[in-house]
Amino acid sequence: MSLVGKKAPLFTAPAVVNGTQIVEDFSIGQYIGKQEVLFFFYPKDFTFVCPTEILAFQEKLAEFEKRGVAVIGCSTDTAESHFAWLTTPKNKGGIEGVKYPIVADESKAVAMNYGVLAGQYNYNDEGELVFEGVAPIAYRGSFFIDKEGVVRHESINFFPIGRNIDEYLRIVDAWHHNLEHGEVCPANWNAGDDAMTPSFEGVADYQSKH
Repeated sequence: MSLVGKKAPLFTAPAVVNGTQIVEDFSIGQYIGKQEVLFFFYPKDFTFVCPTEILAFQEKLAEFEKRGVAVIGCSTDTAESHFAWLTTPKNKGGIEGVKYPIVADESKAVAMNYGVLAGQYNYNDEGELVFEGVAPIAYRGSFFIDKEGVVRHESINFFPIGRNIDEYLRIVDAWHHNLEHGEVCPANWNAGDDAMTPSFEGVADYQSKH
């Protein structure tokens, strides 16, 4: 079920911060009431599409921070795996230079609570706990969480489909425009474009300009 309009599930888990430090009790709750969060899941460390996304988020990190948004990554790998990947140079398959936190959801509880785990655990007829689904790792889920801890956007991609990082900046801009002006943002809206007043008159005015 969608989390949009609902409180984002809180958690405390290990994470690697600043690319070099393992923090055992990283909590997303530390951001509530202070700043917005772009929280994204990826399937696995040391893979193919994942580093392109993680590095792309790092390349745009200043743009997110300029808008007051913290970027946080997460996968079901261990903190030690994250640390090894984060300290491996890019030319050797690593993601060295990534500074935003990357959460280690080894228990898979965070992925399950956000609805992005690619399957679920159930008991079989013999009473054994087994995994049913594609794989016990996370899909490419992305969640934009406002200052009050409410999810305002989510998207989930299957493993082979990489994300467009600029789209998340556009979503942040649209949310901020709505907060500031009370206007709603039509299809393909970008910062600086005309928006719409949520009324028939406002819609007619927008359409007359286009």
